[in-house]
Amino acid sequence: MGDPRQGLALRSRNWFDRDDLDGFLHRSWTKTEGFTDRAYKGRPVIGICNTWSELVNCNTHLRELADAVRRGVLQAGGFPLEFPVMSLGEPLMKPTTMLYRNLMAMDVEESIRAYPLDGVVLLTGCDKTNPASIMGAASANVPAIVVTGGPMLNGRWRNESLGSCTDCWRYYEELRAGRIDESEWRELEGSISRSHGHCMTMGTASTMACVTEGLGMTLPGGAAIPAVDSRRKQLAERAGTAIVELVERDIRPHDILVPKAFDNAIRVLHAISGSTNAILHLLAIAGRVGVTLSLDRFDELARTTPWLVNLKPAGTYLMEDFFYAGGVPAVMSEISELLHLDALTVSGRTVAENISGARIVDPKVISPAAEPLGPDGSLAVLRGNLCPDGAVIKYSAADPRLLHHEGPAVVFDSIEDLVARVDSPDLDVSPDSVLVLQNAGPVGAPGMPEWGHLPIPSKLLRAGVTDMLRISDARMSGTSYGAVVLHVAPESAVGGPLALVRDGDRIRIDLDARRLDLLVDDAELAARRAAWRPPPRKDERGYRRLYEDHVLQADRGCDLDFLQGTSPVVTESHTYG
Repeated sequence: MGDPRQGLALRSRNWFDRDDLDGFLHRSWTKTEGFTDRAYKGRPVIGICNTWSELVNCNTHLRELADAVRRGVLQAGGFPLEFPVMSLGEPLMKPTTMLYRNLMAMDVEESIRAYPLDGVVLLTGCDKTNPASIMGAASANVPAIVVTGGPMLNGRWRNESLGSCTDCWRYYEELRAGRIDESEWRELEGSISRSHGHCMTMGTASTMACVTEGLGMTLPGGAAIPAVDSRRKQLAERAGTAIVELVERDIRPHDILVPKAFDNAIRVLHAISGSTNAILHLLAIAGRVGVTLSLDRFDELARTTPWLVNLKPAGTYLMEDFFYAGGVPAVMSEISELLHLDALTVSGRTVAENISGARIVDPKVISPAAEPLGPDGSLAVLRGNLCPDGAVIKYSAADPRLLHHEGPAVVFDSIEDLVARVDSPDLDVSPDSVLVLQNAGPVGAPGMPEWGHLPIPSKLLRAGVTDMLRISDARMSGTSYGAVVLHVAPESAVGGPLALVRDGDRIRIDLDARRLDLLVDDAELAARRAAWRPPPRKDERGYRRLYEDHVLQADRGCDLDFLQGTSPVVTESHTYG
């Protein structure tokens, strides 16, 4: 019998199955790696797109996962080839990985387009490596599966479970307030992160792993398996097998990333009380596949999605506990009546098939839908004269009294100003004040760093204040918490109303009405606008200049304007004429 794959329209055949000089060179150069014709003849070429890097602690174990993917590809009759792309590590990369998410997406997209790849497995871990990989693969639009690296094991200190970096922020406030000393702080440093993997709270990395499962772009049950659990490698091996099937069935990202998939992902985001950053990433991914997605859709679905997952920073437990409790399949099963169960996924099956038989194992970690932690999702989209294009808040992690609040503004015009003055004993601030940070958005920072979790002034911490209303055009880590309004759009650096706020101005938030307003009369605001001048750009060359010139605002996902949409897929290759 002939090879059933001979009828497949594989891209790679345009490189390897040709009788001209180009075909000769492609095969000859592949042989330098020790491969014979049999290694790839008639087989789909599967790229293993690896974000491994020793600069990114969350991703240092991905080489092992790449080996597991390779096994699966070979078992299914594919030809696996691993390749590196830019890797983004939140802890070490400055000013922020968000500045480079779009650059990494370009790297992924162009690597897939330029090489003879019929399908790709995307190995991701730290926050932005996941959305960047999906954005790039979506624009390249060849069959693709995501395999995330998995969360760390729970941290432990003095018989307490610790979550990075939710408990970093909490104990840093304890240190600044004088309630723990430097020796205890150093003990915490060695106790909070104790294995391979990304943050084990429901921070951005964990959120994006869960949301990716909600989108249908990773195999069911894959989001929560701890990084060091052998089942993570088993998942990677299955992904290697599954990608070959997707190539044979010609199932591509555009077949999966359809409007109903985004609705499912948003439902999962609200049910897990996930990171605000996921809103930016989903908006950006949608822009790559031509799906119209607005901030209002997030708020609309939040109002009818119960909050079920009791994880830090909004709750008590951590990702390791979430995995043992049933993970994303259990959550999706509980909210199945709200999902598009017929949505196709990278397993080759529908959502309904993927979650069949899933159940909650530990109701302390995953609440039944009939007894939710909250009747609606934990994220809200605000509108008002301070944020005409929107802002977001994770209200499940905030002091409820601050969700309907009015107070005087204390304004910092830059991160440097904040650092210099926030702990000054002369700062005119009270518990009712509203802390405002300007020029921290996509253009102003640049890159929209995680500066939005403004520190509470130390003199208020010592007085027992644990939360304050804070507003900025920045982001915050998904591991953070508090009454923090983020992603104010338009940002202050391009003339958004946030740029016009002055010390003492009254600001009002009304969560029920989804309003955020600056209580200054229109004539005064008009005078301030006439006097306003944009801050100088921080970069004059290279990628950063390109970014500042072309980045979209937060309500559109902060992608570069020229990257929205899909690139033509390269199907022919000519080295020589």
